Amino acid sequence: MDLKGKGAFPRTHGSETETKDRHNHLQHTVNTKGAPSGISLRSVISRVVSIVVLVLAVANGSAVAESETTTTVPDSTIPATTATTVTTVVELPLPRQSGSGRRAVYSIRQQHVWVINGDDEVIRRFPVSGMRGQPKPGKYSVFSQSLTSFSPELVGVTFRYMTRFAIGRNGGNIGFHEIPVRNGKPMQTVEQLGTFRGSGCLRSSTEDARFMYSWAKPGTTVVVVP
Repeated sequence: MDLKGKGAFPRTHGSETETKDRHNHLQHTVNTKGAPSGISLRSVISRVVSIVVLVLAVANGSAVAESETTTTVPDSTIPATTATTVTTVVELPLPRQSGSGRRAVYSIRQQHVWVINGDDEVIRRFPVSGMRGQPKPGKYSVFSQSLTSFSPELVGVTFRYMTRFAIGRNGGNIGFHEIPVRNGKPMQTVEQLGTFRGSGCLRSSTEDARFMYSWAKPGTTVVVVP
C-alpha cells in the first residue's frame, strides 16, 4: 500500500513513533465513523438490543391475544335439532265375535281383512276394496281357486290369485284377488284400497292376494262381519 504524499503518517518507517501514530490514527477513525459524537459503541449496541426485545415482545403479545380470541355465537343462531317424523300405521283390531280357530275375517264397514292361525293369532292384516252389502255377514268356506281369472260381467277385465268363498246376489262368484286390470290398465291404485270400489269381490294388493292364494285352501273358513 502506497501512502506517499497523503500526509497521514511520518516518512520514517518501522520506528516506535510511527507505530504509535498509526494506532492513534486508527482509534480516531473508529471513534469518528462508528458512532455519533458523544455516543459510545456500547450505548448504541444496548439501544439496539432494547429495540429488538421490545419488537419481539409486541409481536408475541399480538399472537397470544389472537390465539385467545373467542367468538360467542348467540343461541338464536344455532340451528335446532330437526326431529324426524315417523308415520305410524294404526293396526285395526280384530272385530269381536268373528269366530275362532284358523280363519280369515272380512269387515265390510272397515274394508279390511284379518288372517288368523290355529292359535287365534293374527298373522296378517290388509286393506281391501269390496262392494257395499256383498256378501252378507255370515260364515263361509273357500270352495275353489284359480291362478288367473276374468269377469263375466265386465269385458276386458282380468285378475290373478282368485280365492272364491261366496256367491253374490247376481249369481257371480265372490272371492279374494289382486286389483283387476282392464285392457292392461289397473282399475284402481294400491293407495285406494280400504274404500268401496269393487263390484263384489275383495280387491287387494298383488302381495296380499298371492298370500291368500297360498294360505287359504278349499274348506278354509271366511267370516264376514258388518
